[in-house]
Amino acid sequence: MGQSYRDLIAWQKAMDFVMDVYGVTKLFPRDEIYGLASQLRRSAVLIPTNIAEGQARYSAQEFHFFLSRARGSLVEVETQLMIAQNLGYITPEQGKNILDKAGEMGRILNGLIGSIKPAA
Repeated sequence: MGQSYRDLIAWQKAMDFVMDVYGVTKLFPRDEIYGLASQLRRSAVLIPTNIAEGQARYSAQEFHFFLSRARGSLVEVETQLMIAQNLGYITPEQGKNILDKAGEMGRILNGLIGSIKPAA
């Protein structure tokens, strides 16, 4: 694999998504800094981290595995964002905006996962 993980659209979008998550969690109540805000940030950071780690591996099977982990982290973030919205930490408009971006990220990841054929 001659391509760097930094060249992957999925990684680039995931990095942008992390910035979006950090931006929205800055608005959370101060007492949530070590709670939901921290969990959201951790889950979001794992998305590009797993994409990069998987791309750096030597087999399609390993890449597929790490992309699946990135997808798992994404659905964690989506769930946590819905909780934050239900708690009133983010507005419905903010929630829709960031969840739309999560949906786009999911479609990109699904496409990449589908393009990687792990050995049977």
